[in-house]
Amino acid sequence: MASPIPFHEEDALGKVYDRRLVGRLLVYVRPYGWLVLAALSLLLVEGLLQLVGPILTQRVIDVALPAHDTQLVRTAALWFALSIAVAFGCQYGETMLTSLLGQRVMRDLRHDLFAHLQRLPIAFFDRNPVGRLITRVTSDVEALNELFTAGVVSGMGDLFTLLAISAMMLATDWRLALASFAVIPFVVLASQIFRTAVRTSYRDIRSRLARINAYLQERISGMRIVQLFGRERDEAARFDALNKSHLDAHLKSITVYALYFPVIEVLTTVALASLIVAGARRVEIGALTVGTVAAFLQLVRRFFQPLQDLSDKFNTLQQAMAASERIFKLLDTEKQLSVVGDQYTAVMPPSPVLATSPVSDENGASGTSPDARSQLAAHAASRPSVVVEFENVWFAYDRPHSSSTSQEAPPEWVLKGVSFRAEPGRTVALVGHTGAGKTTIVNLLLRYYDPQRGRITIAIDGGARRDIRELSLDELRSLIGYVQQDIFLFAGDIASNIRLSSHLADEEVAVAAARVGADRVIRRLPDGYAYVLGERGASLSVGERQLLSFARAIAADPSLLVLDEATSAVDSEIEAEIKRALQVLMTGRTTIAIAHRLSTIVDADEILVLHHGVVRERGTHRELMAKEGLYERLYRLQAGIAREELKGVV
Repeated sequence: MASPIPFHEEDALGKVYDRRLVGRLLVYVRPYGWLVLAALSLLLVEGLLQLVGPILTQRVIDVALPAHDTQLVRTAALWFALSIAVAFGCQYGETMLTSLLGQRVMRDLRHDLFAHLQRLPIAFFDRNPVGRLITRVTSDVEALNELFTAGVVSGMGDLFTLLAISAMMLATDWRLALASFAVIPFVVLASQIFRTAVRTSYRDIRSRLARINAYLQERISGMRIVQLFGRERDEAARFDALNKSHLDAHLKSITVYALYFPVIEVLTTVALASLIVAGARRVEIGALTVGTVAAFLQLVRRFFQPLQDLSDKFNTLQQAMAASERIFKLLDTEKQLSVVGDQYTAVMPPSPVLATSPVSDENGASGTSPDARSQLAAHAASRPSVVVEFENVWFAYDRPHSSSTSQEAPPEWVLKGVSFRAEPGRTVALVGHTGAGKTTIVNLLLRYYDPQRGRITIAIDGGARRDIRELSLDELRSLIGYVQQDIFLFAGDIASNIRLSSHLADEEVAVAAARVGADRVIRRLPDGYAYVLGERGASLSVGERQLLSFARAIAADPSLLVLDEATSAVDSEIEAEIKRALQVLMTGRTTIAIAHRLSTIVDADEILVLHHGVVRERGTHRELMAKEGLYERLYRLQAGIAREELKGVV
């Protein structure tokens, strides 16, 4: 299979502004256009209020003070206080509105991303590590939140403030305005250097933080192995190196900021000095008033603040464009399966709280009410029968290219011409060494992948055979109950995990658990069916988790049972109980069983012996043993190991 992409490395940063990406982002902004308009209105008012202070200062110095008009001074002070209060309200409202806009856009984007991820084929997840996908749904979407809350809308407000202040400066005295603008080229140069340096630092920080996250996830998941082999000191040293690398990247970013803001402050001071020098002589000869110079001093200070902010927002825009490019690249991922009508969402249905244990008889044994048993009987009567057939199926996970550009290397076939038929009431067992292709057959049946050659057909209730690619995923997978060897339970109550693919009543859930012996485990738990499991069911033993996964499959009442060594992780007592339940559950159902322990499938109606993707032998256990071929050698090898272990114990 294709090797996954290391998710701790960040993609190269793209263009600062991409019209195509902005157009797609606007699709998510459009429903909240009123928030944008309201925030912009407040920003425009706030920008205009920046002019109130300088205007009042000029009037007080040039008019009120020479005339000793204290009333005018008090009036100006009141107007200035009012402008500050209104500006405060505008800034508060703008912050709330842009934050609300960013949060709603993030919510919609995350919803679309998660829904899209659920519809992607399993092959996509084989080639893309989980860490990278989580980054797309979390930190990349968060970068877009920064774009809306502190980027585009605020940037437009800064631009308006710059234009308003520039217009007032030019209208008041164009000579002083030009003197003030003399340092702008240096500000632009410093901002450009800052943007380039911060852009690199930002990418380094993200990359090194992702490495820390990846390292933590792997080591915490494998903490038992770390402690078992005494790796704590070595792993701590490696983590310290990663942590120091992240610290260095942050310090570099801090250094850039620490240099940039003082440089802008120095340039602002130079602009103020230029203004004073240019205005002093004109004030002396009476061509310019002191109030005008004082107003200009305030205007220059307020002019450079949004100019400085725009440089930071430019970096925010760049990161948002890079994040949106990654997000939309994921959303544009084409499905590798041509699925008809596969619009579905795998969400656990809401579950009412069950009693702590199922109905018990007078002896304390688990039981079920007649109503629950009759409901299950009705489900069984309405269950369709299915016939599954593999017809000369060939499959390869990928098609590697040779070093030569003239021809393509042949595929590494995992299955080669596999054909068999599974019918209701019969069990087909798949056996063979690791890598023989057993699990691949199940993956194809569940349509995680599609074969390159041949086809898989299904006939429902005696109808015509149909290629499974003609069925929707909903329809196909609703017919199948799959018990995996690698058990996955969700962090939720036990009842929800059992009724995962169905809408059973409480008693029906209890019946499903009782039929496989899971009720015996559930009764021991503090809250019974309402007991909340930890992550992946970590609070239960492997055998207990396997019983619950078996109950989940039976609760769905499937027409086709797929068992991947369903009893491999349970003790002998529970294994015998499950085997008794299987005799009932397989009746009338089509069953395909993957067997690692050959003793578990001796009663199968047909056994397929796979070797390097080819069906080498087929038949019943007795027939295959009589052939003294590959199956017979595998069986004797396993039995021999068991006898040696028994002798050692004795």
